[in-house]
Amino acid sequence: MTTLNAELRTFYEARQQQIPAEIREIMQRAGQELADSGQADRALTVDAQAPRFSLPSAPGQTLTLDDLLAEGPVVLTFYRGAWCPYCNIALRALQQHHEAITDRGARLVAVSPQIPDASLTLSEKHALTFDVLSDLGSDTAKQYGLAFDLPDDLAAVYDKLGFDLQRVNDGHPRTLPLPATYVIDRDGVIRWAFVDTDYTTRAEPADIIAALDALN
Repeated sequence: MTTLNAELRTFYEARQQQIPAEIREIMQRAGQELADSGQADRALTVDAQAPRFSLPSAPGQTLTLDDLLAEGPVVLTFYRGAWCPYCNIALRALQQHHEAITDRGARLVAVSPQIPDASLTLSEKHALTFDVLSDLGSDTAKQYGLAFDLPDDLAAVYDKLGFDLQRVNDGHPRTLPLPATYVIDRDGVIRWAFVDTDYTTRAEPADIIAALDALN
């Protein structure tokens, strides 16, 4: 069975052939600068108390971490948005493992800085059965140490590619979260964490499930 990151790597290699060299250079430089910044090491990790949040879901409900934890452990994953093909691949992989996650009594929620309408479109397009939440302004991502601002040249590239982050991120086009996934126990403690500055790499669903099994 192909792993999620093997699928992401195959997509990345094919994608590179389609991107002009000058844009690839900007993307690679920005990625290296973010990696060198050490932000991934400063993000919250295992044994930290998970910051509480209250965020709107795609259909317009408000979900809080406390409400979710009242039902069981929470798998909390941060992604950049529906415009990011790597995010879409990762979310589809999580959907394929959603039943295994819920069978372990856990609740899966995905968080991005995009508006609820964009999240709803994403949920419908990929038939997602877990909650997709909107973190406008990335306030929750900031609490987890994940939010960063795109450099000028990369922001200009995204504009040129038609991502329209000004609209989908409700006037906060430059701020995005690092890709991250947390397993949070019922006491609100982070028991497993994946954080990476490389948006082409994501938490493996099998590792998430193993982390949930380790809670019992």
